[in-house]
Amino acid sequence: MSKILIIEDEAAIRRVLTKILSEENKTYEIVEAEDGLEGIEKIKNEDFDLILCDIKMPKMDGIEVLEATKKIKPEIPIIMISGHGDLDTAVQAMKMGAFDYISKPPDLNRLLNTVRIGLDNKELVAENTRLKKQVSKNYEMVGNSKSMEQIKSMIEKVAPTDARVLITGPNGTGKELVAHWLHEKSQRSSGPLIEVNCAAIPSELIESELFGHVKGAFTSANKEREGKFEAANGGTLFLDEIGDMSLSAQAKVLRALEENKVQRVGGNKDLKVDVRVIAATNKDLKSEIKEGRFREDLYHRLAVILIQVPPLKDRKEDIPILIEHFSQKIAEEQGIAAKKFSNKAVQLLQDQEWTGNIRELRNVVERLIILGQKEISEEDVRTYAIR
Repeated sequence: MSKILIIEDEAAIRRVLTKILSEENKTYEIVEAEDGLEGIEKIKNEDFDLILCDIKMPKMDGIEVLEATKKIKPEIPIIMISGHGDLDTAVQAMKMGAFDYISKPPDLNRLLNTVRIGLDNKELVAENTRLKKQVSKNYEMVGNSKSMEQIKSMIEKVAPTDARVLITGPNGTGKELVAHWLHEKSQRSSGPLIEVNCAAIPSELIESELFGHVKGAFTSANKEREGKFEAANGGTLFLDEIGDMSLSAQAKVLRALEENKVQRVGGNKDLKVDVRVIAATNKDLKSEIKEGRFREDLYHRLAVILIQVPPLKDRKEDIPILIEHFSQKIAEEQGIAAKKFSNKAVQLLQDQEWTGNIRELRNVVERLIILGQKEISEEDVRTYAIR
């Protein structure tokens, strides 16, 4: 059942709108408000799937209602009802986030189509929000140690800006989680997050992967192809393991960062891109610069903000929380009940070195859940986790 609020000061028009919608769909629940103030009270206290709102009303006009609603419940689509003299205001309302507007007297087909589309759109927005939360849950940053709190604080400060970030730390520490949260909390979160693992792509293909290529650029280039910079336009490009990138590709990345332009391999046309670049590496790039394997000018372009992710051995106080987190997550994935870990089992796991960091801990927890007893004991840890 869809719940629709009609905010209109003319009783006759309210009655007409209610009648039209009720006859169109018996499952619509229609609520009326005779002015903007009453409408806002209802919006605060009830859940609506769609709002029809007049523009010219006493006490509080439709533009004020729209503005207030976008602050309280921005997900609700609002259709403005405009008189013939209100069209400029209706256009202004659209710019402010109104879903659509209809003119008085309302055309029956246009009204019903607009309402149907508005309700469908709300369902899509709700589904996208649900999926986004699911993605966020997959990349949750777990831990209350001092170093983790510092990283979270840094993300809160840096994410809303377009500053480039270089994330450093050993393999398996969760550098990609930091990149995801920088994107999620940025103003680009509605845009794409494109990930490129520079270590996994052969050096002869990395330039084509990043910048695309034109047809015939090389033997297997049978058709024109978009690169990752173009794919990330309006969003974020995450260059993981950037320390493994070839010097030739580094030079092109530097140009892209300096000019916000890329050129496909084999092409001569500049393509404008609007991309925030986040990079990560497990290497000491300053040592790589000294050895001539990494460009110093690129390093300074990338490392506007540096975030160091510590190894797990330096944040062992987070291990009990991580064990519980992974236990719940793995149980959900496997469709089984989550298992408890005894205090001695947790302590024994805390005492390990964890050279593989978070990734290794997760694998061990999964192994213990599959092979261990109902409550994971110290004996289970010694049998299945310590080698």
